[in-house]
Amino acid sequence: MSEEYRADNLLDRVSNPDTLAVHYEHLREREREILRRRLPLEGGAALAVGCGRDPGRHLFPRPAWRMTGVDLDEQGPRALVLAGELDEGFAGRAGELGELPDGSFDVVLYRYVLHHVAYQGPLRPVFVEAARLLRPGGAMVAMEPGSLHPVGAGLALANWLGAGTAIHGTPDDIPLAPHRLEREASATGLRPELHAVTYSWRRLPPALQGGAWRLDRALGSRRLAARLGHTLMLIARKPG
Repeated sequence: MSEEYRADNLLDRVSNPDTLAVHYEHLREREREILRRRLPLEGGAALAVGCGRDPGRHLFPRPAWRMTGVDLDEQGPRALVLAGELDEGFAGRAGELGELPDGSFDVVLYRYVLHHVAYQGPLRPVFVEAARLLRPGGAMVAMEPGSLHPVGAGLALANWLGAGTAIHGTPDDIPLAPHRLEREASATGLRPELHAVTYSWRRLPPALQGGAWRLDRALGSRRLAARLGHTLMLIARKPG
């Protein structure tokens, strides 16, 4: 479960909501772009773990994809089913979804979820579970803040100083190291690749964000450069 978010924090007080919206829309476009190139599945079954209010349907649209959502709060998945965003939803915790049968999904999606898990404990059970739930040829997909980007490093420093909540609203927004994501995937038999979704930061003025977007497409899928991204995407395939 995520820690409580405090809206009255330093960065939110000085941020323009319209500027944030520009960044979020770019993230969605880049996520779609990368998956179209690197995971060109035409349809199947997707599981969104920790789906919250946005299960990632923009990545796996109907009718080609059947999407199941899981979240600690049952009300969230239930509301998404009623809204037509999910085909099925129920309460559950990442790493503890034993009721789901082996090999039942083509994609297991953790969209900005793993850093909350890492704040509370080890990531390995989540990767083991994803490998179990995937069909051969399927993939675990995760988007996370990266620790090697300057903003990620600053975030980690704020958390280490105990100032995370005052500066950005919560102590559990912790950036993840690229090598950690790769190591956890490889240890469970998945084949990882990393991409930079973006090098930009949601707090930058839109004109500066736009400049960074050119780097996203030029460098975001190069092995070494991708590791420096502000937002990372892990695609970890199950051998088929």
